[in-house]
Amino acid sequence: MKQFWTQFFTWWNGQTIGTRFFTWRKGQFVGEDEFGNRYYRYTQAEAIDSNVGAERRWVVYNGYADASKVPPGWRAWLCHNGDVPPSEETYKPHSWEKPYVPNMTGTTQAYRPQGSSLSAGRRPAATGDYVPWTPGE
Repeated sequence: MKQFWTQFFTWWNGQTIGTRFFTWRKGQFVGEDEFGNRYYRYTQAEAIDSNVGAERRWVVYNGYADASKVPPGWRAWLCHNGDVPPSEETYKPHSWEKPYVPNMTGTTQAYRPQGSSLSAGRRPAATGDYVPWTPGE
């Protein structure tokens, strides 16, 4: 029951009731990424927008709706920058490519460089190249 009310009143917890119904009725499943996000499409008879065409594309997030959880290949497909979804491609990452990591800002895994007030450890001593501004100079 809690899941029903959460989907009914919030958009950030996966999908709303309206999105669930539209996906069930008209959505064509395209693929799933490594985070469990599911991607759909629906092609209408007439174009929605002359720049986009007649195809509508969307993602149903696995859990909290955070756009930084969408990997680059799927992001390109969602934005109509590519016609072939990553699930239908035979792309092999290069050896120099790092694996995708979602944006961790605001979490305990966020990047905190040395000297940050939130990082562990001590702030390094000033190097002497800083000259404070004083009025009248």
